[in-house]
Amino acid sequence: MEKRKCVLMAIILFISCNLSAQYVEKLSSLNQAGALKLAEMANVEAKKLDKNVSIAVLNSSGVVLLLLKADNVGPHNTEASRRKAYTSLSTKTASYILMKNATTTEDAKNLNTLPELLLLGGGVPIWQNGELVGSLGVSGGGSGENDHNIALKTVENLGFKTNK
Repeated sequence: MEKRKCVLMAIILFISCNLSAQYVEKLSSLNQAGALKLAEMANVEAKKLDKNVSIAVLNSSGVVLLLLKADNVGPHNTEASRRKAYTSLSTKTASYILMKNATTTEDAKNLNTLPELLLLGGGVPIWQNGELVGSLGVSGGGSGENDHNIALKTVENLGFKTNK
C-alpha cells in the first residue's frame, strides 16, 4: 500500500510540474561576461574611427547589464546609449532603421512621442539562434551612422545577429 501511495504522489507531482511549465517563459539572455565582451569589442570598433563612446548593454528583459562612459564623452551620451539599446530591444529593430522610418512612414512618426524611445542611430537588438537575447547601445561616435556601424560591427564580430 505504501508503495502505491509513493507512485501516486510521484505521478501527481509530475503532472502538476508539467501543467505549471506552460505558465513559465523560457528566456535566453545575455549575461555579464557577454556584456563585458560586447563593451570591449565596441571600444575596439570605436577606436578604428578614433572615437570614444558610451556603451549600454541590456539583457532580453531590458535590464541594464552594463553602462559605460568613455573618457571625454559628454554625459548625455551615457543616457543616450541606454535609450538606444532600450529602443532596439523594445522594437526588435535597429534604432537607426527606426529613425529612417520615422521620417518616411506615417505610422512610424508617432514613435517619437514615446518618452523612453530614442530614434537615433546606435542601438541594435542582439539575436542568437532566432531568439532576442539583448541589445547594445552606442553613443558619442560623432554621428548616428557612426554609432550604428560601431554597434552593428560589434554584434556581428561576436557571432550574433541584429535581426531574427
